[in-house]
Amino acid sequence: MNANPSFDDGLDRLEALVQQLESGSLSLEEALARFEEGVQLSQSLQKQLSEAQRRVEVLKAGLGGEYRADSLDDAKESR
Repeated sequence: MNANPSFDDGLDRLEALVQQLESGSLSLEEALARFEEGVQLSQSLQKQLSEAQRRVEVLKAGLGGEYRADSLDDAKESR
């Protein structure tokens, strides 16, 4: 697995790991390896989300605080 997958690729991999673990078909060693990979991946994804949130906050501050969170909802609805 790439050390820094894209967010979408990482999320897909995490979902696959969860499915494998939930299937109950893995040996204990395989399950532990998948679980460890999942923990590391979830930490990486959380870091990416935190960075994205920080970037949004910087952009909001650059707009003089005029930006509102519900603006995203309005933009989605207008598509």
